[in-house]
Amino acid sequence: MRLELGLAIALSLSFVVVFVPNTVNADESCCWRAAVGAVAITPEEPLWMGGYAARDEPADGKIHDLFAKVLVVENLNGHRLVLVTTDLLGITKELRTAVETQVRPYGVERKSLLLNASHTHCGPELRSERILRLGIDARYAALSRKYVRWVAQRIAILVGKVVDQIEPARLFYSHARAGFAMNRRLPTQKGFINSPNPDGSTDHQVPVLRMETASGDTKAILFGYACHATTLSFQQLCGDYPGFAQQFVQEAHPGCIAMFMNGCSGDQNPYPRRTLDLAKQHGRALANGVETALLTKTQTELRGPLQVAFKNVTLRFAEPPSRKDLEQQMQTGNKYMRIHARGLLDELDAHGRIKTEFDRFPLQVARFGDDLILVGICGEAVVDYSLRCKQELSKKGKIAVWTAGYCNDVFGYLPSERILQEGGYEAGDAMRYTTFPGRFDTSVESRIMDGIHQLVSGLSRK
Repeated sequence: MRLELGLAIALSLSFVVVFVPNTVNADESCCWRAAVGAVAITPEEPLWMGGYAARDEPADGKIHDLFAKVLVVENLNGHRLVLVTTDLLGITKELRTAVETQVRPYGVERKSLLLNASHTHCGPELRSERILRLGIDARYAALSRKYVRWVAQRIAILVGKVVDQIEPARLFYSHARAGFAMNRRLPTQKGFINSPNPDGSTDHQVPVLRMETASGDTKAILFGYACHATTLSFQQLCGDYPGFAQQFVQEAHPGCIAMFMNGCSGDQNPYPRRTLDLAKQHGRALANGVETALLTKTQTELRGPLQVAFKNVTLRFAEPPSRKDLEQQMQTGNKYMRIHARGLLDELDAHGRIKTEFDRFPLQVARFGDDLILVGICGEAVVDYSLRCKQELSKKGKIAVWTAGYCNDVFGYLPSERILQEGGYEAGDAMRYTTFPGRFDTSVESRIMDGIHQLVSGLSRK
């Protein structure tokens, strides 16, 4: 088995890019400039896969390619938004920082750059430190670091190419629904377990942003949905249902690039699942939702102005475990609890304390005039955040609100206050797979929503 990634992969994959063609006589009604492109980010060497801690071998081939896609929109006021969607498990801080640094020469500011991951669980593991923590061969950690650097470079080059190609365009927003996502937090006498809960909260909306040229050709269809990309759990690289949905939309619209942004799906699963046919079925259901949105008579043409904002907020963790607690966890039969405890003991030994804050939690907002507000939240945000943003930001339905999770830094789960009170996997049990000390404290939701409101209010005053 070859384990060297290096330049072999960097030279082996070609860009798959489609741009808005030049338009000499632009329609004066166009108040936007835009372009779109895509590039394959499929590794050809056997990288370790992310998503499931129980994996015990690297990837073995692929079902289809993984892609990074870029949509650049610029209003006549010169404000720009660069949306990057990826067929990846998450966006790491390292990936975000590398892309942000490399796109600066193209005039892309931090506040204008939004990276989103589809959260496919059949993609490469990007967190080299996680590979090492789990005791996996260190060579795979090195390969992971190389892959992240390579993907960042691929994305940055693509951004530069797309920025150079922006041309007059029009943007339209609409939405429909898809029903295969279901709440996965089932209340039982022993607490909340991971199982279908047909009575739990969901967000079945399928928001769609369509970009067309001045001549009326559709060149980009950006769509979202709030559902984990966990139909599949095998060892082949695959975009899961989002990958198939993008494929189906592109087949229905030749010459168009389809892009997927995951929503607030931390507590949402696709059901039923675990077969390739079901992944395709869910992808088809989502693609049908997109097509329905495109058929609606209530599509809104976005007029601008475009405004973008970005800020970091500070979240607090609940009281960290004591040394005695951690030493007791070291005796448990759960190896992931032991690994987590060992890491915190090392932190305690090295610094004399365990961190109590997450001080760089990124939030991002883009406002398209009085027509659409796009909110980007990092981490695996649960559906409560999407529902609350719609309720509080839509001005009683006068403005569309689209909230995406899995943006800019996918560190782990982001619970709401309700879920923290209920307990369970998303509330804090999943933190054993991270380097964080434990669950967030009960102020987490209010801190995030306050930050979002501050960003939106700041844009509203401009």
